[in-house]
Amino acid sequence: MLNRILGLVAVAVGGTLLAKKMQNSGGKGSQSRVSIDVDLPVRTVYDQFTQFEQFPQFMESVHEVRQLDDKRLHWKADVFGKVIEWDAEITEQVPDKKIAWHSISGTPNGGEVTFEALSDSRTKVTLELNYEPQDAVETMGDMVGAVRMQARSNLQRFKNLLEKRGSETGAWRGAIGKESGAAPMH
Repeated sequence: MLNRILGLVAVAVGGTLLAKKMQNSGGKGSQSRVSIDVDLPVRTVYDQFTQFEQFPQFMESVHEVRQLDDKRLHWKADVFGKVIEWDAEITEQVPDKKIAWHSISGTPNGGEVTFEALSDSRTKVTLELNYEPQDAVETMGDMVGAVRMQARSNLQRFKNLLEKRGSETGAWRGAIGKESGAAPMH
């Protein structure tokens, strides 16, 4: 009997928290921000991060990323047990500083990753994700911090992979955005 009462209380509290979260966000979306320090120079870290098709090596739920052109990517990932696909467009890319994007099809999402040289051999990577949960499962997952935990875990795997290797596997040094004015360099 006590277990049943505790279960009902947990459901009621969860429902109340979910309603409050949806009310606070206006039903719109959520944001997660995580950072990690990588013991390598900013250029090495940034260059590796531009190798989008290699993301499945360190992003646990990502099955595939295909680079369609300099600005567009096609993603296939597992989100809370569902395989989803979407296209994203890079809206700003500044070598060794920032990559920003937003989805142009599929699940609404976007964000940016910034790179800050802490020293000649240490870089802070900050990932900010903006997304709109599509159903109650995604909203509950967001509420308990599942997206933030996944992002933190992915960045940790990126750090481990890159520090173990010690160098990037490729680079794209082009700039994208209205202020860039630079031509892509491969």
